[in-house]
Order: sequence, then structure tokens, then C-alpha cells
Amino acid sequence: MNQLRNYFENNDKRLINKFNHYFDVYERHFNKYKGKKATIVEIGVFQGGSLQMWRDYFGSDATIWGIDIDPACKTLEEKDTHILIGSQEDPTFLNSILEKIGPIDILIDDGGHTQNQQIVSFEELFSHIKEDGVYLCEDVHTSYMNVYGGGHQRNGSYIEYTKNLIDKINAHHSEEASLKVDEFTRTANSIHYYDSIVVIEKAKMVPPSSKMTGHRSFEYIAVKKTFFEKVQYHALIRINKLLRIFKLKAIFVNKMMELNFKH
Repeated sequence: MNQLRNYFENNDKRLINKFNHYFDVYERHFNKYKGKKATIVEIGVFQGGSLQMWRDYFGSDATIWGIDIDPACKTLEEKDTHILIGSQEDPTFLNSILEKIGPIDILIDDGGHTQNQQIVSFEELFSHIKEDGVYLCEDVHTSYMNVYGGGHQRNGSYIEYTKNLIDKINAHHSEEASLKVDEFTRTANSIHYYDSIVVIEKAKMVPPSSKMTGHRSFEYIAVKKTFFEKVQYHALIRINKLLRIFKLKAIFVNKMMELNFKH
């Protein structure tokens, strides 16, 4: 049993509400910060139990910040555990606290769970995560619940929003002006999807490069393309570029590949 699950199962302090499978996700992405001088931020204080759990897990050297809209949460502060009162949906508030908090190692969004709250918090705070930090948004199953503004493949849901981040992380390979390398591409190392959780791990990224090593097993036989094959190849390329503009499925891909690699 991992440390966080053990704490949760034997908790006799403040109230905590978590799905059972969350603890393995936490352990996988947070373990490297145990015992370190790390800055942990959790949006959504609730009854303060998870702040105490993070303290037990990360140790006395960590600085922990809680953010909540309920003023009553301010009474739950402890040594090196600070609570800020304000809305995670308010960009002005979020920007006003950044100087106080400083660079963030781990941010956990366990706040109001509505789509706009999760999106605004990400857009305002992700750039303030340290170069090797972690952004974890939990309870994203609300992206499928109407009461939270969600629904399967519904425009404006947090899950649909993060699907676009998959494109951004691969932007170096894009041939289209609609997908360009941006700050997310340069700073996001990976995106992890779990039941009800999205985790983004940061790292300073460089443009991808590839090379070949080793020795050839055999030589390719050189076969020149006929004039007709060249015309056919370029015609198929143009057709598929036109289809791509309208986001339509490509056709004759195998034929294009065959003609392209025919020597």
C-alpha cells in the first residue's frame, strides 16, 4: 500500500474525499518531490484534510498553499501551510497571488470542477509551474456531466480543451499554419490521461531530431519512376492536401507511399 493511500485509509484528522484509484496516480507523478523543498498548490481546500495529507507525504521542507473561495477555509492554516481566498475562475485573483506563491512544483486542481474553472486555472497558472513541475487536474469526469457544463465531445469541456493540447505537444511535425509551435510545445513533456485525472508534466523541450545507426541489412534495388507515375504521385499529393483543408479522410495513401519510395 502506498504512503498516500495508507494515510487516507487510516485518516483520523480532517475530512478527505478521494476516489480510490487516485493514490496510484499521485504516487507515480509526485514521488520525486518527497522530502524536497517543494512548493505545492492545491485549488479546493474543502475541509482541509488533503492539505494535511500532502504535508505528511511531502514532508516538513515543503511549502503548501491552498486556494478556496470559502472564507471559512482560512481558519485551516497551519505551519508552512497557507490558504488564499478567491475564485479560481478569476484571472485577476490568480495573477495577484503568483508573486506571493512563487514558482510552483506541483499544482493540483481539485476546485469547483466546472469547465470554465478548470480551463481558466490552467491558462493562468500553467506557465508558472517550474520547468520540471507537474500540473494535475482531478475529477475531470465532470467533463461528461451536464450539471457541470460537460457532455460527451461537448464544446467547451475541459477534456475537449485538453485534447487540443495533444496537437500542441506534436506541433513540431505539423505542415499546416493552423498548428504552430508555441510555449506549451516548448515546455510540456507529456500528457497523461487517467479515469477522472489529467496530468501534464513539464520539461524544457527542444525540437525533435532523429538519426540512423548500425549497418544496412540489404541494398534497395533502384527502379526509376515512369513519367506517368510521377504525375500520378503529385496528383495524389494535391488531392490529399485539398482533402486536408476540409479535415476529410485521406485517400490513396498506400499508393502515394509506394510511389514515393520507389527508387
